[in-house]
Amino acid sequence: MCESVQAVQAEVMMSFLVSEELSFRIPVELGYEARDPYAVRLTFHLPGDAPVTWAFGRELLIDGVGRPVGEGDVRVSPLDPDALGEVLIRLQVGADQAVFRSSAAPLVAFLDRTDKLVPLGQEAALGDFDAHLDEALDRILAEEQSAG
Repeated sequence: MCESVQAVQAEVMMSFLVSEELSFRIPVELGYEARDPYAVRLTFHLPGDAPVTWAFGRELLIDGVGRPVGEGDVRVSPLDPDALGEVLIRLQVGADQAVFRSSAAPLVAFLDRTDKLVPLGQEAALGDFDAHLDEALDRILAEEQSAG
């Protein structure tokens, strides 16, 4: 069996919106792996801090380019729902929130590459996915029990 490409990566410059008056541009690495077909990873490189990685549903990012989606910790929405221009990504940790603005074009290009690797709706067809799902569910349940 020949080894094929199993991951997609890209780097995008996003604006970190500190306040209405203050924002600065930072590099954000986008990552997607066939072995974790439902998730995308965004690694934010904030000046003076260690990189921070957030993982969330690929479908959330796909849908959020065109309409507001998400509940809880991750919300994605177009800046203008009538135009494919910029996208806002809101990440919430407790009372703290970080908002990032990105051009939609590089996100769409990245998502298109993930779809070529694992077409949307075909994630469950990957052989060892059930084992990864069981591991992830066990980890999530253990985290919830220790937090609650």
